[in-house]
Amino acid sequence: MASQEIEALTTALSRLPGLGPRSARRAVLWLIKRRETSLLALLEALDAVREGLVECAVCGNVDTSNPCGICADPRRDPRSLCVVEDVADLWALDRAKLFAGKYHVLGGRLSALEGVRPEDLTIGKLIERVSQGGVDEVVLAMNATLEGQTTAHYIAERLEAYPVRITQLAHGLPVGGELDYLDEGTLAQALRARRPMG
Repeated sequence: MASQEIEALTTALSRLPGLGPRSARRAVLWLIKRRETSLLALLEALDAVREGLVECAVCGNVDTSNPCGICADPRRDPRSLCVVEDVADLWALDRAKLFAGKYHVLGGRLSALEGVRPEDLTIGKLIERVSQGGVDEVVLAMNATLEGQTTAHYIAERLEAYPVRITQLAHGLPVGGELDYLDEGTLAQALRARRPMG
């Protein structure tokens, strides 16, 4: 029988995506056996992230600096802007190291069923970034879901008034698929085969 504190840790870990109660128990036992090295390192890392975590004021990425490391990187091409639904999508695309431009995180996707309206997302901020000039291409990297494609079409219509090329990821992505779960080969092919919308 584990103590109340160990049970609380197990319960907290079991709420993480991909971990159920059994996996959480195994993780807790592993951490307890290595408490002098791994548990302390994990606690320090969690505390550092908790203390320094901020949302980038420019793109909406989550980082420990503002602006984030991507926005502050002078090697990034500011003329190319990739729009994603979520931070997980940004991380998935950036992990593949195939896009050399900047990003914009919407914070979700339009959904009538869930009551998500354009004003609930950072679409206005995106339009503002484009209207300031300096952006030649906007890549709409929405998930291949009905809501994702609805969001992409809405943004494309809003951007028609600006002199930018609007592209989207190729439709080799599985319908209903989410960027965060795709392998780098699929992401690479989708980015290389992006095409104009419409």
